[in-house]
Amino acid sequence: MEAGTFPGEKDRSPQTSAVSPNKIKKVLINLSKIPLLFLLLFLFVCSLDTLSSAFQLAGGKVAGDIFQDNAVLSNPVAGLVVGILVTVLVQSSSTSTSIVVSLVASGLLEVRSAVPVIMGTNIGTSVTNTIVAMMQAAERTEFQRAFAGATIHDCFNWLSVLVLLPLEVASGFMTRLSHLLVTTLRLEPGEEAPELLKVITEPVTKLIIQLDKCVITGIAMGKEGMRNRSLVKEWCINAVKYPVIVALSVGRHLFASAEMSDLTVGLILLVTSLAVLCTCLLLLVKLLNSLLKGQVAKTIHKVINTDLPYPFGWLAGYIAMFVGAGVTFVVQSSSVFTSAMTPLIGIGVISLERAYPLTLGSNIGTTATALLAALASPGNKLAAAIQIALCHLFFNVSGILLWYPLPFMRLPIRMARVLGERTAKYRWFAILYLLLCFLLLPSLVLGLSLAGWQVMAGVGAPFLGVTIFITMVNVMQSRSPHHLPTKLQNWDFLPKWMHSLKPLDHLIAKTVLCCSFSCEDGQEEEEETPISPSTTSCNKHTEFAQLAYNNPVMDYLDERRPDVPVLKLKGLERCNSTPL
Repeated sequence: MEAGTFPGEKDRSPQTSAVSPNKIKKVLINLSKIPLLFLLLFLFVCSLDTLSSAFQLAGGKVAGDIFQDNAVLSNPVAGLVVGILVTVLVQSSSTSTSIVVSLVASGLLEVRSAVPVIMGTNIGTSVTNTIVAMMQAAERTEFQRAFAGATIHDCFNWLSVLVLLPLEVASGFMTRLSHLLVTTLRLEPGEEAPELLKVITEPVTKLIIQLDKCVITGIAMGKEGMRNRSLVKEWCINAVKYPVIVALSVGRHLFASAEMSDLTVGLILLVTSLAVLCTCLLLLVKLLNSLLKGQVAKTIHKVINTDLPYPFGWLAGYIAMFVGAGVTFVVQSSSVFTSAMTPLIGIGVISLERAYPLTLGSNIGTTATALLAALASPGNKLAAAIQIALCHLFFNVSGILLWYPLPFMRLPIRMARVLGERTAKYRWFAILYLLLCFLLLPSLVLGLSLAGWQVMAGVGAPFLGVTIFITMVNVMQSRSPHHLPTKLQNWDFLPKWMHSLKPLDHLIAKTVLCCSFSCEDGQEEEEETPISPSTTSCNKHTEFAQLAYNNPVMDYLDERRPDVPVLKLKGLERCNSTPL
């Protein structure tokens, strides 16, 4: 340091001015990334919309058939499961809700029987962001955060259903309250709900595919003529029938003239939209990681996740709820909002504690959109549509009152964190979770409910009792194990496969390794080279170590990286630990 300069004073040498062009270049590059970010977000939303259309083409008619049996829907548990399965099949809670509204308006379904179906649609719509979270499986820590952020919606919905469904069946409070509001208010059909984000995305998605959603509703209402009709809108010319010109249905899009079945078109769109979705998500994560670095990341993280000063700290979560509701109202889809939020949770910009109220707000936002859509219903469906939308609103508000105001009642955060940790350790657990929660368990419950309430009670009551017992013992093991009998202080007395995922993990790992070795054996048969036995054994050990280290299924604590040499000297077996 030169004489006369102070430690705090900046060095005004020519070197500083030489750096400024690089800084300007860096700023310009970062600014150019912002339009690219919006473009990727636009493509991401369009791919989600196309994915929903693909699922409707592949499983829409099956969903309509499921709704057709009204005797099944009169069973609350079966109605809940039907709501889950149909929403998973069509990937759109609005489609499921519109079918329910049509059934209620036509008198084929009572409002009280429709409430469990609405609860099921709330659960089924959360599968989209869970699928999106799986795209971040490449990096273990990001995957843990993203999967926890995605499943927090599932945990909230399942816990709310476990409490509110029995309460609704016993008292019918949602049905009564919504009926009281509908009869008290003098409602008249209004204008259609404003289309905000769809104004931007529909010009693109309508060029790809256009669906006739009346077909699914018609099948659900038992109209046999709709069964042989395609969901894909066809491009037709006006037919002239003297003396009247009849305008036929028009649908100008990519598959308008394609002579393919709905299933074929659906599978093509499914593969394409998933590929675009994965690509957009990967690029979004990389772009956000490059933009949100250093001081920028710290500032954004601080602004989003910091609570308000004392004594208003508790207000931060409710403000986040309003933000979530507002953004969801703008994009008109809770799936789009939560799916866009998932990568931000993965890279650590949004914490799990802040993601929770944002997700709850998105639930309220989607019911506000449904209420506006209900107000635009025709006169014969107006009362039914508004009553269903109000029941949906009451379900979400009741869930928030149960699982948010008191900090110790925020169980969804803890459950989601456990699921994230489990999935980071065993990545195959994410696929198992999706299959169990959204397909296998709902299908099993539906089958039991169809067999009759005696079978349902005979199987369900013991299962529920065992689940409650295991949950209580687990809580006591973690908090106060000394209050439990010695044998119940851990689960070691049970076979390992009953209390650990490691045996299943080893089985999956062996399967993957066997497939890998069989592929390598096939390649070695083509090129046979003489190798000494010592080299073979060495290569085999190295190869096994590489596979074990790189394989995401495996999680060995005692494995060594293949590039770490181990020195063993002959005759010094007993003193290998002694420094030479």
